[in-house]
Parts: sequence; structure tokens; C-alpha cells
Amino acid sequence: MTRIYAFANQKGGVGKTTTAVNLGAYLAAAGRHVLIVDADPQANATSSLGVTPSEATASLYDVLIGHVPLAEVIAPTMEPGLDLVPSAPALAGAEIEMVPMLAREHLLYRALEEAAAGYDSILIDCPPSLGLLTVNALTVARDGLIVPIQCEYLALEGLGRLWHTVQLVRENLNPQLVISGMVLTMFDPRTNLAAQIVNEVRRHFPEQTFNTVIPRSVRLSEAPSYGQTIRSYAPASTGAVAYAALAEELLAREGVCLSK
Repeated sequence: MTRIYAFANQKGGVGKTTTAVNLGAYLAAAGRHVLIVDADPQANATSSLGVTPSEATASLYDVLIGHVPLAEVIAPTMEPGLDLVPSAPALAGAEIEMVPMLAREHLLYRALEEAAAGYDSILIDCPPSLGLLTVNALTVARDGLIVPIQCEYLALEGLGRLWHTVQLVRENLNPQLVISGMVLTMFDPRTNLAAQIVNEVRRHFPEQTFNTVIPRSVRLSEAPSYGQTIRSYAPASTGAVAYAALAEELLAREGVCLSK
């Protein structure tokens, strides 16, 4: 069965797109057929995978608003086994256009129904807000929400509101929705605060928090500017090692055995 995860955090700059893109690359490297859905109007996942948003012939906007079949929008990436549904600047106005639509919270669900069968994993990169695009992603995320959390104090403040949104979506749209993973990102071992944040998150979410911690890394910051994942750009870097370990940990949670 296809695994579908949404990546969300209402706070921007926490490593949400970096996590979705690089986790997707390492899942593909492990033999999974992976689709990344860029549901963020900023289109950072799209450009991080070497696709220029303004040059994409079709995007998620055309799927949600123009009812174009998802299969016609999917684009291959330079990573074998990793495909992309690109975002585009027009997606910024999609939430307003979606308001009068019937079953507006299920638009992405319906779009993914036909395409999901061809993939082992679908990762949805959400915008840093809790609007209709994020709600659509949470509605279809039958395997849960993965929340990247920057190892800084302010990153914890939005978790309460995010948890409230998860409760509302679970009660009204997707009874299966859970927070399936917390990913601690941008960890700086030189600061006491970073270690305190790690301990605090693990204390409140002991089962959900991944063991793997993503370090603060120059190479991770550089890779998107070259339209590459960290696996392609700097495979020996600390960030690459961390995301490879995160992919292995996620697959272990799913019960997938990797041949060494």
C-alpha cells in the first residue's frame, strides 16, 4: 500500500522542504518509487529538485483548480525513482479559488486516488500556514504528519496550534490522521539550547520523535541553489549521512527490510 505523509509546520524556516526533498531522495535510493507533491506556493521543493517553477508546463494549481489529471503534471527528477508534482506562483491564489468549491478539503485526495497506486511513498510538502492547502494535505495523509522542528525555542511555540488543527482534521475529515514523526532539524551541538529543545520534544513526544537528528549544515543550505538533493550534491556530508539514517529509520518503522 502506498504510504502518504504530509510535512507541515506553521513556522517557516524549520527545514520542512529540506526534509521532504532529501528524505524522498534517500527513500528512492533504497528502492522505493517516490512522489513529492509540492503544495507550497513558494515552490521551494520544486526548485530544490531542479525544476524552475515559472517554466513548468503544468503544476498542482492546474490539478486543484483546473481539474487536470495528476498523471499529466508529474515530472521526473534527476534522482532515479523520485518524481515531482511541481508548484507554481499561481498556487498562491488557489486557496481563495477553492473556497466556493464543493468538498474543497478533498480536492487533493481525489487527485491522488488514481496516481497513488504507482508509488510506494508520497510526500506532500505543505506551506508554512494552516490554510486550505495544508488541510487538503492532512486530509489525504493516511500515514500521518511528519513535523520538522528547528532546534530553537520559537520553533516550539506553534506546536499547540498545529496539534489543534490535527485534532480538527481527525474529527471532521481524516480519522486516521496522526502525528507520525517529529524530526529535529538544524541541530547545533555547540549550544545548550539545542540540546534542551531535543530533550523537551522527546519528553513530550517520546514515540513520535525520530532518533535521527539533522545537524545544521552549510552543504544542506547550498544544495537547493544547485537544484540538487544533498544525496547528489554532497553525499559524504553530515547532512547527507543524517538524511540517509532518517530514511532508514522511517522504513524500519514501516517494517521494510533493507538489504545491505
